Amino acid sequence: MTRHGIFRRLLSLLMIAWALGFIWFAVFLPRPAAEPARTDGIVVLTGGSGRIPHALRLLQTGAGRKLLVSGVDREVRPREFAVEYDVPSRLMTCCIVLGYDAVDTRSNAVESARWMQTNRIRSVRLVTTDWHMRRAAFDLAQEAPKDLVIVEDAVVSRPSFRILFIEYNKLVARLAAWLIGW
Repeated sequence: MTRHGIFRRLLSLLMIAWALGFIWFAVFLPRPAAEPARTDGIVVLTGGSGRIPHALRLLQTGAGRKLLVSGVDREVRPREFAVEYDVPSRLMTCCIVLGYDAVDTRSNAVESARWMQTNRIRSVRLVTTDWHMRRAAFDLAQEAPKDLVIVEDAVVSRPSFRILFIEYNKLVARLAAWLIGW
């Protein structure tokens, strides 16, 4: 067999693996946390509908003692956030931190890890949309202390093929970068 033939077969195998991975990714999206496990903190990533209301419900029911809302637009003030989501001032003061430093999933993880270290968080419930959970949890696990317990609590959505395709490729690229040490 020629080098050209070997290359074509290898490329074909990679394409099949990519396609099977995409099917798995799209069909078996992460689900909401099954158990009502209590964690030290809750981290919610902005950007998808239903994420913040879900995280606030978790905080109000005692699923966590503190909440970080990561990736908040710098224009949003705590008072505006409280009004938008009908958060009692007592809860805003004691238990909710708005994080303004994150602009993407990777910086969400960095911002969250810093917040967890400052607040001595040993277990965290991660709230994001189902299609985004795998990459968000991977990045958080890379940035956080290795003994951190992460409870993945996905918000169920109905993502388009386009969203799934883009997110899957972002995940593949992130994993490839991690494998080669970037």
